[in-house]
Amino acid sequence: MKKTILLSLLWSLCIFDASCQSMSGTEIRKAANAQVNVGLSELMQFLEIPNIGSKEEDILHNLNWCVNRFQKLNFTTQVLSTEGAPLLFAEKTVSKDKKTILFYLQIDGQPVDSSEWDQPNPFVPVIKHKEADGSWKTIDWNTEKKVDPEWRVFGRSSSDSKGPAMAFISALHIFKQRSLQTDFNIKVIMDFQEELGSPTLAKAVEQHRDLLSTDMVLIMDGTRHISNWPTLTYGARGIATATINIYGPKTPLHSGQYGNFAPNPVFEASKFIASLKDEKGRVRIKGFYEGITLSESEKKALNALPENEDSLKIRLGIAQSDQVGGSYQESLQYPSLNIRGLRAAWVGKEVRTIIPDVVVIEIDMRLVSETPGERMVNLLEEHLITQGYHLVDSIPTDLERRSYPKLAALKYRLGSQPFRTEMDSEAGVFLNNAMRPVFGTKVVNMRTTGGSQPIAPFVRTLGVPAVSIRIPNPDNNIHAPNENLRMGNFLEGIMMCLAILNEPLQK
Repeated sequence: MKKTILLSLLWSLCIFDASCQSMSGTEIRKAANAQVNVGLSELMQFLEIPNIGSKEEDILHNLNWCVNRFQKLNFTTQVLSTEGAPLLFAEKTVSKDKKTILFYLQIDGQPVDSSEWDQPNPFVPVIKHKEADGSWKTIDWNTEKKVDPEWRVFGRSSSDSKGPAMAFISALHIFKQRSLQTDFNIKVIMDFQEELGSPTLAKAVEQHRDLLSTDMVLIMDGTRHISNWPTLTYGARGIATATINIYGPKTPLHSGQYGNFAPNPVFEASKFIASLKDEKGRVRIKGFYEGITLSESEKKALNALPENEDSLKIRLGIAQSDQVGGSYQESLQYPSLNIRGLRAAWVGKEVRTIIPDVVVIEIDMRLVSETPGERMVNLLEEHLITQGYHLVDSIPTDLERRSYPKLAALKYRLGSQPFRTEMDSEAGVFLNNAMRPVFGTKVVNMRTTGGSQPIAPFVRTLGVPAVSIRIPNPDNNIHAPNENLRMGNFLEGIMMCLAILNEPLQK
């Protein structure tokens, strides 16, 4: 009798003590399934708000939507003014004695060319299912209709990254509905210009260091590992971009009148491009890979991930891969150099028989922690000089044209910085403990991602670890026409966020 009374008393105390509240893995799955229709409906509405970060009106409309949504979740909100676009901060405090997690949400998306999409408007999202012949067909859907995990939402930012943001919001909504409380304080920062390189974010983190103070940063952005298992990624490569102009004659010349006499700069440009990499795809710029080492244990962990490189090559449509690192995962641990665009004269219907006056080479370099952007740009510039080029600041003068046979200009921009968190850090242990009851062993831990994220200012200024919570399917066409989010991934994304909110984070 006394034992029964004692148990009843403990249970009644748990009702008022958030530390006693928790959901089992089964309950998390059931709660997410019950919420997915509502979450999908809200996601469709969110995607209808255009979100190009260079458009002030787009930023304002998305900012207002986010303020309203987080206030409905009983968060306090604060607009952080910057020299450019504002940031939105939201906060819910459980106790000053508890630890804090800061969630980063990207709200803006890449520009669109509607003519390249298989739907009238990329900002009017549609749901499609795949036909037997591999084509995608739009379907009618309402909140009463059960969601098929193989359906996909097609629309700009469905995967990058309003979909992940909505998975997080859906999980918060479930916690509010059930009067559950996290074992940690929650802070949220919303970025409306990530696709523009988050130009004001670093300074804002410095200015609002105390407001943003946290024990870890969780990033609701990024594509899953190619296995499409729930993915945790502990780092991201940074990025530096460069534009190189290689100059020819002062003006475009008639190829009949001046061919065999006036050099065509395309041939010199092609020699320079060829000098950048060897036949195995390794960058030939001196010092490009300097300082990067992978231990045998790190290589073992990287190569233990569930992926098949032969299948990956088939999916990408390539016969062989570049030999930078011993595997796909190892290749992501090194900086990369990519020709992202070329321009010389005209092609197609506009083609004309001329010797062009200039060749424009657009380059991006993905960076790792050991290869800071300033150093890599300097190495690129030095390599250009070693190839015999005299560098000018703008269009060459007549004197420069008479004096130097090889003329070039280089301009660059430093974007996001790289960051890396140890996988056995407190954040890594916490997240794996959270995922295990829901997903068992089907969780991928990646050392770094090939893309870039503007998270280094948080890591360096606040001195905390950062991990990316990966939700979207690998074949999601982000940044491209027909961007999409698989419904099974959205559902699992809600589960992942619920699991995180449900996990204790002890002081």
